[in-house]
Amino acid sequence: MWVTVLPVELRGLLLDYAGVLDDRGRAGAPPLLEVAHHARRSGISTAVVSNASGLPDPRIADLFDTVVLSGAVAVAKPSREIYLLTARRLGLEPGQCVFVDDLQRNVVGAVDAGMVGVHHRGVDSTIAELTVLFDLQLPPDLVVRG
Repeated sequence: MWVTVLPVELRGLLLDYAGVLDDRGRAGAPPLLEVAHHARRSGISTAVVSNASGLPDPRIADLFDTVVLSGAVAVAKPSREIYLLTARRLGLEPGQCVFVDDLQRNVVGAVDAGMVGVHHRGVDSTIAELTVLFDLQLPPDLVVRG
């Protein structure tokens, strides 16, 4: 017997701060911060999920729909509860969310919670993967070349 699984529309992008959003990878502003901003303008809900007690620049919070800091919610990555809490705050099911982190154990925690996980190893590869997952049309300065 064959079972057809219909794809779930991905509607949420959750990103770690340290090691992901602050990864310059190229000259200028951190590219993944720009990708998150573009995704949000495209109708994708966005969140920062961090084990930090605060963000180095509080203005970053204004660029996202929600910020979930383990120090404020008393649960830390890779515990599945932090991912489920973030999805709820975005009004989404975990299966509608993509989580990006530079630490594999945190990506595994998100996958265990039902999310799509992206292990950030470099700016270009993460941008390429997010572009495919969300079918993003990015500005030319963010497009990954060859």
